[in-house]
Amino acid sequence: MAPTSAEAPAGIDLDIQGMTCASCAARIEKRLNRLEGVTATVNYASERAHAEVGPGIDVDALIAEVQRTGYDASIPRPADDTDARADAHRRALRIRLLAAVALAVPVIALSMVPAWQFPGWQWASLALALPVVTWAAWPFHRAAVVNLRHGAVTMDTLISLGVTAATLWSLYALMFTPAGAIGMTHGFAWFTPPGEPAVYLEVAAGVTMFLLAGRYAEMRAKRRAGTALRALLELGAKDAAVLRDGVEVRVPVSELRVGDDVVVRPGEKVATDGVVVSGQSSIDTALITGESVPRDVSPGDTVIGATLNVGGRVIVRATRVGSDTQLSQMTRLVEQAQSRKADVQRLADRVSSVFVPIVIAVALATLLVWLLAGGTVQAAFTAAVAVLIIACPCALGLATPTALMVGTGRGAQLGILITGPEVLESTRTVDAIALDKTGTVTTGRMTVTDVTPAPGERTIDVLRLAGAVEDASEHPLARAIAAAARTRVTDLPPVEGFAGTAGSGVSGVVEGHAVLVGRADLLRARGIDPLPTGDADLTTVQVAWDGAARGTITVGDTVRPTSADAIRRLRELGLEPVLLTGDGESVARRVAAQVGIDRVVAGVLPEGKVDAIRALQDQGRTVAMVGDGVNDAAALAQADLGVAMGTGTDAAIAASDLTLVRDDLLAVVDALRLSRATLRTIRTNLFWAFAYNTAAIPLAALGLLNPMIAGAAMAFSSVFVVGNSLLLRRFRSTVPEEPR
Repeated sequence: MAPTSAEAPAGIDLDIQGMTCASCAARIEKRLNRLEGVTATVNYASERAHAEVGPGIDVDALIAEVQRTGYDASIPRPADDTDARADAHRRALRIRLLAAVALAVPVIALSMVPAWQFPGWQWASLALALPVVTWAAWPFHRAAVVNLRHGAVTMDTLISLGVTAATLWSLYALMFTPAGAIGMTHGFAWFTPPGEPAVYLEVAAGVTMFLLAGRYAEMRAKRRAGTALRALLELGAKDAAVLRDGVEVRVPVSELRVGDDVVVRPGEKVATDGVVVSGQSSIDTALITGESVPRDVSPGDTVIGATLNVGGRVIVRATRVGSDTQLSQMTRLVEQAQSRKADVQRLADRVSSVFVPIVIAVALATLLVWLLAGGTVQAAFTAAVAVLIIACPCALGLATPTALMVGTGRGAQLGILITGPEVLESTRTVDAIALDKTGTVTTGRMTVTDVTPAPGERTIDVLRLAGAVEDASEHPLARAIAAAARTRVTDLPPVEGFAGTAGSGVSGVVEGHAVLVGRADLLRARGIDPLPTGDADLTTVQVAWDGAARGTITVGDTVRPTSADAIRRLRELGLEPVLLTGDGESVARRVAAQVGIDRVVAGVLPEGKVDAIRALQDQGRTVAMVGDGVNDAAALAQADLGVAMGTGTDAAIAASDLTLVRDDLLAVVDALRLSRATLRTIRTNLFWAFAYNTAAIPLAALGLLNPMIAGAAMAFSSVFVVGNSLLLRRFRSTVPEEPR
């Protein structure tokens, strides 16, 4: 039952079925916005509409309006059902494409190589081409009919008309003219002499094959756009150990209730947002907050669901469950940001709104003018078909996929993954770039940055004794200290009586010395005065032995060696860098100074990063975002261009437009340069694809183009587009490539 006007929600989401291009989304969006009290956006990539509605509008009214536009809509289904339906659609299209390739290639080969033509070859070609132009091309024919029924024309209309006209004329020529004679060694448009009817089977089959390939590639790119939400949801724990009536019971996370006490052991994920009621531990929050240092927690401290317990056993009392958790809120942020991001229409679709009706009108006018001027029916129909054939977008179908194929192939060699052509236009106008700190500008790995001995002590002794004790611990800080000690000492001395205090530090006996390594509070609890430290934002560990503090060790995240050079090159490309981080102000400023960034936004959670991106956009800036953690996923989706470091999380990668496989910030520079180069190639391809065809349309209408010239013009435009795209293979990285 649909909600009444009084119950109508502020926002309604709908799954849209039947869209074939970005212009379809634009038509549905325009139609929905005509309803009073409705503000709608339609996302072609996710095939979903979001509408903010007022009183009197319910789900049924929105679905009915979509159906009146010629498409279908439904209430969103569970993710698994939606994925299964999309996979089935993609498999069906793949079968059509494979069949088209298997049948069309022989037809094209026979048309181009007369030596292969055997007696009756043209009839064999007809048998091969008919399944291609009917069954394989059915998605184009169906879309054309649906659009025509609602008074609209798209590229599907022109494709369907061109393929149908070429096929029907070919049937006529084979059945009623000498082109069908068994002994003919020509008959296709490539070789037919002027004045004789031409056969266009290779044109009809080839156009269908090429455009199906483009449609399949586009569908694969669209499929990836929806994986961000699934990656976020999969981060959470699937079940949890709950204390009920003093008994530990393992239940699915979906059954958790506010107030439940959840047991979280070392190495397990925190099942939901809550507060620690028992135990002490360290929680790795890097995936959610971006903090590089695990956070020590004790009773009274809050924890976030999907973070990792890397210390001791704790009991967490659930305060938020289900859709109220921070992970769920982040999921909604990604979904909302993606729905607000305008899906850039392909240039061919934009031009087709004018180009297609003009071509159809010219073809009809050509037919009528020839007949009224006393021309024969065959001459009139030949000229009209020539108009449709010369305008049929074979080169248009190749313009984007070939450039994208070469560009993305070259990008893959350089460690850059481009999701699709809609990404490229953003790179042209980007003038600000927001950079996550941990794992992006820095390495994301904890290392010792400073060792300060107390007066009279040696640095090597502080590091050696601390490293010996920490080597027995699994804490990330301990591993960093032990690793630093091994670089200075060949063999660390053995430790006896090792003991760890969760959230505070460790102790043990090394070479007869009672060594204590940990927080200042741990030293005070043992009656030892800690040494003074500098910046409170830095992670500093106290080292003591034999009842006295002997030194401090500072542990932190180090800047990538290439980050400063990358920032300089980004400025040369016209981008202003901005550092976004959840770390403290002083740490962020120190890192920014090392790499040459002036603008810093520190101490922000995922929502704060999204707000920072929006603030830049409100200033009229086109913003790129570079990140690697789950905490960056919403900001990556909100940005005009999202760039994910491939060493980061699946959620960040899925929410991005560009993914960098190379663990190097210079790859961002290459990604922007390559994307802009690919966009320029696509624009050039589309221009010449239209230019060749539109220049030849008047000649075809006047009857000055015989079939051989028309076929040659189409072939030349396609060859030009492919050749121009292949120039992208010459793209060179800012980093010299190693010899293969």
